[in-house]
Amino acid sequence: MATPALIAESTIRFLRPHMPFSRMSRSDLEFLAERVKLAYFPVGTTIVDPADGVASHMHVIQRGHVAVRNISSGAEEEVRGPGECFPVAALAAGTAGARRFEATEDVFCFQLALEDFESLRLRSPPFAEYCTSILESIVQQSLGQLRQNFSQRSVEQRTLLEPLRTMVRREPVHCDSGTPIREALESMRQERVASIAVVDGEWRPVGIFTLTDLLDRVVLAGLDLATSIAAVMTPGPAMLDELATAQEALSLMAQRGYHQVMVTRDGRLVGVVSERDLFALQRVTMRNIVQSIRLARDVATLRRARADIDSLTDNLVAQGAAAEPLTHTITALNDALTERLFALVAPGFDLAGLDWCWLSVGSEGRREQTVATDQDNAILFACGPNGREEVRARLLAFAQAANEALAQLGFPLCKGGIMARNAEHCLSVEEWRSRFALWVREPTPEALLCANIFFDFRGLFGNVALAEDLRAWLNGVTPENRLFQRLLVANALQVEPPLGRIRTFRTDDGENAGTIDLKSQGTRIFVDAARAFALALGIGDTNTSQRLRLSGRRLNIDERETDSIVEAYHFLQMLRLRAQRGEMEPERREALERPASAANRIDPYALNDLDRRMLKEAFRQARTLQQRLEQTIGQ
Repeated sequence: MATPALIAESTIRFLRPHMPFSRMSRSDLEFLAERVKLAYFPVGTTIVDPADGVASHMHVIQRGHVAVRNISSGAEEEVRGPGECFPVAALAAGTAGARRFEATEDVFCFQLALEDFESLRLRSPPFAEYCTSILESIVQQSLGQLRQNFSQRSVEQRTLLEPLRTMVRREPVHCDSGTPIREALESMRQERVASIAVVDGEWRPVGIFTLTDLLDRVVLAGLDLATSIAAVMTPGPAMLDELATAQEALSLMAQRGYHQVMVTRDGRLVGVVSERDLFALQRVTMRNIVQSIRLARDVATLRRARADIDSLTDNLVAQGAAAEPLTHTITALNDALTERLFALVAPGFDLAGLDWCWLSVGSEGRREQTVATDQDNAILFACGPNGREEVRARLLAFAQAANEALAQLGFPLCKGGIMARNAEHCLSVEEWRSRFALWVREPTPEALLCANIFFDFRGLFGNVALAEDLRAWLNGVTPENRLFQRLLVANALQVEPPLGRIRTFRTDDGENAGTIDLKSQGTRIFVDAARAFALALGIGDTNTSQRLRLSGRRLNIDERETDSIVEAYHFLQMLRLRAQRGEMEPERREALERPASAANRIDPYALNDLDRRMLKEAFRQARTLQQRLEQTIGQ
């Protein structure tokens, strides 16, 4: 009779050639081999059936073949053979799954109990990575299903959500600043491009030279072609990190009039993406709306443009646009609308000679505005202490008119008073630094509440360099204060994902019985965690998705784990957007007539099976994110 040790060794020899076991350590394989049991299933046996409830075992086929059937359609999707596992996705998500597994011949399987499966995930990074990759496919499948419910354009919108690095198809055509114009033109001709990037010795972009520059600065100026490219290039080119999305690049181009964007990694050039590349991805009229905003001569015209933005938003939601590009689109258009409004309102006030900046805070500051949003803003100004009150008074007069005008355009006044017209939020550089320093030094609950709003600031109008300098100063302060970080983490852990112990979800009682608030119980978890990561690591970006991606890079977290968390956040955002525009189930289309807080609510049990399954996985990812935050920042 074979001893347990020989049986375990035989099991390891069988598992070793197959993924993910081929990447696992000897000790983890021993842990697995000591706990699996060999089970026999005659031909025709249903091995795993979602009707039986939550999956309880992982199976590894040792001999025979197993058919995988979709329980909704009954169609056979694939056949799995020796060395393949199932139902990993259901086990990782803690659900019954959506597929039935049937023996097409006599089958022997190694079975691993759920408790041991979870232990193996914790101890073996390759196995955990394998489970994460399986869950990623669920995320993509569910997001695709959401989009297909409304549109045939799901592939286009998913592309807009992808990072710019996926759009870089070739090495960037480049030269250094000392290159003669003739030599640069030769490179452009050989590579058949209309522009050339100019970089320094570290491959950091310092300029760009285009055919327009050739006409304006060389041909018409009669310049010698031996002149260095530095004399005729356009300095300070548009740059975005490779993790930025195509939609962010579209927004930047539409707002600033750029025709190409330098794609960088850690500040170094990795590619160039053109206007044509980006606008080929979509056919929405965002650029036309921006043009109409720029040409507006009065508030009434801007009000019509705001109506156009609402119509575009409705269309994009109805067409299944992805959450991240959609919220970026809404924010970019609202930014353009606000900037034009300020340009119309400002001449009526005494702002000459003032050095100031209008700050967007909260969701506006994070570039994550949804359709149910009010005003969140402030003012930052530079001034000596003697003239501070006079400057404040002049800016408050403007802010009062600006806030009222924004309300006329459809941005409700903030009930909490988080607006620039409030003297408490119209502060000098020194006052903002003093306030931020106090919140960091004495992180009371009230201070943390304020930090959640005001630390997500970004400059929108005026001298935005003031906001950039304030951000740089803040990034130098927060990483040094461990108490502030720990309390910020504790604050981010206050909300638990609404996962139930008896039923799948823990819904609310009373007036909101049977529902979940997707904002306060869902997206807030990701937003708070991303902010805590960013402030602890000195990351300047305010957008939640980018904060998570950059934090993952900084902490050397596997990109697939980060992508799963970001996709879960996008899924919740998409459900919010659909709920707010009344695009959920027909009986819930009264959403537009409800207050914003109610418009974020859904009945999770009214979702279809796939959406409900993904909702649970999104909340599990929220829990994983909180655990990661506690382990890395909260210790």
